[in-house]
Amino acid sequence: MQTVDFFTPIVDDPYIYGQIAAANALSDVYAMGGRPLTALAIAGFPKDGLDKEIAGAVFRGGYDKLREAGVALLGGHTVQDPEIKFGYAVTGAIDPARILHNAGAKAGDRVLLTKPIGTGVIGTAIKNKRAPEALVAQAIESMRTLNKAAAEAIDKLSGVHSCTDITGFGLIGHASEVANASGVTLAFEAAKVPLFDGVKAVVRRNRNAGMKSNREHFGSGVEAGAGIDEELLDLFYDPQTSGGLLIFVGEAQAPAALAALQAAGVPAVEIGRALAPTGHWIELR
Repeated sequence: MQTVDFFTPIVDDPYIYGQIAAANALSDVYAMGGRPLTALAIAGFPKDGLDKEIAGAVFRGGYDKLREAGVALLGGHTVQDPEIKFGYAVTGAIDPARILHNAGAKAGDRVLLTKPIGTGVIGTAIKNKRAPEALVAQAIESMRTLNKAAAEAIDKLSGVHSCTDITGFGLIGHASEVANASGVTLAFEAAKVPLFDGVKAVVRRNRNAGMKSNREHFGSGVEAGAGIDEELLDLFYDPQTSGGLLIFVGEAQAPAALAALQAAGVPAVEIGRALAPTGHWIELR
């Protein structure tokens, strides 16, 4: 299996940026039940005005995260670009009898989420110099955490029917793709969706273009309850960087899956369930 992902800096520290870019690029492999093996770096740097130490720190951050994942860096390609970009093309291995597809969710499944949401809002706040330090620290720790432990925790469990990672389409976007492909409706308990502490307080001043486009594209398939405030709904559409895994597991096996994830140090929570189709992809309660 192969995947590729790269993006512009989301944080100021070049080493951490490299780490996040690597964790994000590896995530698709973990989400499908695979094991990443090798990577090729992809980078764009300005011809002039960039300290070589900054570029070196980006590469070191990414390399250290690849080593943590047990992935071999084979090389890469760098081009001149007025805006910094960095990421990886990743090759992984997967058991063809145990591929976790978007189309595998079944009515009755419980839905588990392994990371809080809100990194898009926090990234916008960082760029505009209005992000509280504690909030930034939470987001950085989450974004540079590999989904490796979560993937390994569910690898041998029965009853895991589908999985996806939460990235640019946000929680609602990626969940909608699973609902559409699987022929189910996903009912989420809005209050159970994990958020970064304090992120709701900064949403209003830090909405981003990705949030708007996700709402425009997926909003027609969403039914939101009257008690869900606008800031919370915005966070459900917020595009994520290196987000968590959204895991769909049978009702009987859900307690074991949660226990396995938590034993592996993964702060997974149950946020809802899959239902027979109701005419919407997502219901927020």
